[in-house]
Amino acid sequence: MMMNMDEWGMDPQVRFLRRAFSEMEKAQRDLLQRLNISLFDERLRRIRDGALRFFEKAWGLSVRRDISMDEKDIVNLYVHCLAHIMERYRIEIPPDILPRDEKIKRLIQEAAK
Repeated sequence: MMMNMDEWGMDPQVRFLRRAFSEMEKAQRDLLQRLNISLFDERLRRIRDGALRFFEKAWGLSVRRDISMDEKDIVNLYVHCLAHIMERYRIEIPPDILPRDEKIKRLIQEAAK
C-alpha cells in the first residue's frame, strides 16, 4: 500500500498558498532585477524580513476588513510591501514599476500607520 507523502498538497487551500508563494518569489526576483539589485546585496535579508512582517500585518488587515484576495492580489500585496520596506532603506522605487491596484495601496497605507 502506497501512502501519499504530501497529504497537505491535496488540500485546495494549501495548493493555493503554495502557488501564491511561488509567484511571490518570482515577483520578488523580477522587482530586484528591474531595480538592478543583486541577489547578494547585503541589505536583502533585512529587507525580506521586514517585508514579510509588513506583509503579514497588511494581509491580516485585509482579513479583518473582509477584503477578498486572489493569488494575484496576494502577490501584488507582497510586492508593494517589499517596495515599501525597500524605500526605508533608501532604495528608490519608480512609481510605474509597481502593480497598479488601489485596494492594495489603501491596505499598505493603513498598515503603515
